[in-house]
Amino acid sequence: MYEHLLYHFENGVVLITLNRPDNFNAFVETMNGELADAVKKAAKDPDVKVLVLTGAGKAFCSGQDLKDIKDKIGQRNLGESVIQRYNPMIKAICNCPKPVVCRLNGVAAGAGCSLALACDMVIASEKAWLIEAFVHVGLVLDSGSSYFLPRLVGSKKAFEIAAMGTKIGAQEALQLGLVNRVVPPEELDAAVKEVTDYFVKAPAKAIAYIKKMLSMSLQADLDTMLQQEAYYQQLAGFSDDYKEGITAFIEKRPPAFTGK
Repeated sequence: MYEHLLYHFENGVVLITLNRPDNFNAFVETMNGELADAVKKAAKDPDVKVLVLTGAGKAFCSGQDLKDIKDKIGQRNLGESVIQRYNPMIKAICNCPKPVVCRLNGVAAGAGCSLALACDMVIASEKAWLIEAFVHVGLVLDSGSSYFLPRLVGSKKAFEIAAMGTKIGAQEALQLGLVNRVVPPEELDAAVKEVTDYFVKAPAKAIAYIKKMLSMSLQADLDTMLQQEAYYQQLAGFSDDYKEGITAFIEKRPPAFTGK
């Protein structure tokens, strides 16, 4: 289906794998569009409850494949490349109403780091690391890192990470709030499955509303968010999942949510 991605659906979970392992899953021309398309496809599929994004081989994603563009340096408009290739990919993840979990199996550099930060949750291998490598080739942050980074770590730490291109190991990333959990490499799949098993059974509408509200809150004041809470609570209150949740609580049994 895709040239540079693997797309696998099973039991409510879509696993999207960046599949250029010999090149550390670095981005080439059509790869960004493929990823955006895959995320949108999963978002529209009613059978999909959660997405997992990972990389084939030892790396997650090393960003732009510099060898792929070496003959175009100084000749192409990088701003247009960001707008046409990278922004749609990040927007697809952030606008997806379903949880997107990053299975951070190895290095996430440059746009690969941005990609990881765009996900709703990041489960990292102890051997994984992140680096905003843009500055090392004379460039600035892109693919959303200038948005995600200061919100996750604060302005001063964000400046250090971005301006110095600091390499961040998994444990430090956990302390900074860049990832949710760090596990040994051999336990990574089990840790990701624990998260996806939860979301497969979770109330899908409520999860979608929560994701939307938290995203909105980053640029809204308290009064606005109080109004949004009332609005989305109204919607959630008319859902079948709410009725099932209350019934299950009264009957002292686990709820069987349907996402309706």
